[in-house]
Amino acid sequence: MNLTTAFIAELIRAASEVERLTYYQISRLLDRSVDTIREMRRKTGIVGGHHARDVVINLQLASARARDLSTAEARDVLLDAADILRTLKSLEP
Repeated sequence: MNLTTAFIAELIRAASEVERLTYYQISRLLDRSVDTIREMRRKTGIVGGHHARDVVINLQLASARARDLSTAEARDVLLDAADILRTLKSLEP
């Protein structure tokens, strides 16, 4: 299992037990997701946007307000990050 696959599994696992996580742990997972998405975009040649609809911006905002996220919101954003990474992984050469 490569590092990306392992991280996707970690995100899914975290989403399934999100009520056990601290807001700091959620924030760190989202920050790692942002870094990984940016790196994978760079590798695949996909240019991220600088507008409000870019998923990286949404993940950064969720990370910054992790303390205020409900359990359902935290679960959803972690699953969104996993889904984006899974999609990018399928595009890798």
